[in-house]
Amino acid sequence: MKPTTPTFSKRLRGLLVAGALLLSAGCSSLLFYPEPGQPFTPERASIAWRDVSLTTADGVKLHGWWLPAKQGVAVKGTVLHLHGNGGNLAGHLGGSYWLPEQGYQVLMLDYRGYGLSQGTPSLPAVYQDLAAAFDWLDQAPEVRGTPRFLLGQSLGGALAIHYLAQHPEQRRRFTALIFDGVPASYRDVGRYALGTSWLTWPLQVPLAWLVPDGDSAIRSIERLDSPPKLFFHSIDDNLVPLDNGIRLYQHAPPPRVLQLTRGGHVQTFADPNWRQVMLRFMDDPTHFNGLRRLAEVPNYPDEKAPQ
Repeated sequence: MKPTTPTFSKRLRGLLVAGALLLSAGCSSLLFYPEPGQPFTPERASIAWRDVSLTTADGVKLHGWWLPAKQGVAVKGTVLHLHGNGGNLAGHLGGSYWLPEQGYQVLMLDYRGYGLSQGTPSLPAVYQDLAAAFDWLDQAPEVRGTPRFLLGQSLGGALAIHYLAQHPEQRRRFTALIFDGVPASYRDVGRYALGTSWLTWPLQVPLAWLVPDGDSAIRSIERLDSPPKLFFHSIDDNLVPLDNGIRLYQHAPPPRVLQLTRGGHVQTFADPNWRQVMLRFMDDPTHFNGLRRLAEVPNYPDEKAPQ
């Protein structure tokens, strides 16, 4: 199943223009493009699933999907999948639908205002959504005793970095963190988006200042000294430019791995090669060092090779 491409750039550009005209004070809304409803469920992909209901500290009811490990496959771990800024769960199923077959159970969450979740997304309120997901994992009997991983794609990864930097007790619960197409700076990505259109190019600097940047991942990543981190970023990404993703990786403390990929923004796991990279990383996050070259087999210790 191919994940849909979030319209980070196009929608951001249009809303920035509107924001400039309205001088709206609610600037954090520029980061979120929720779509209500549920166009389909994992049943379409013949995946076992169940609905999950979470309640945040401020009383907002959130909707999620629980994807159990495939029947007959030993559970190897639990993945919390935090999706990007557009659409809803259905449009991001392609990022993790393949994990249950490999023994990983998955919690997917729609932030407030997305899909079937109540409320309206904004900063900092959306961090309560992440807190609710972490609390659910702490209490779920299926999760107890399993290694825990986080997959943050695009905005979802940026939100996770900011939150985990401020909550080390939650960070310590994860065996590893995987980030895919995560922007280092919201404002820089906004400026890049504005610079791709002749209509907004002359105003890219002043309009970009409408984008809130205080919670950008680049301001928090240096505090994530653990656990091991894997950064995916496509050299073809035309929404979050490669140099933005590389800058985030460079500011991350070790242990860390940067894996360059090909394809559109957060289309990473449409390619089985990159799925294999993530699986090998989760097998041994401390020692994995990625691919030596694009499209090469994973550079992973051969158990039969002499040490």
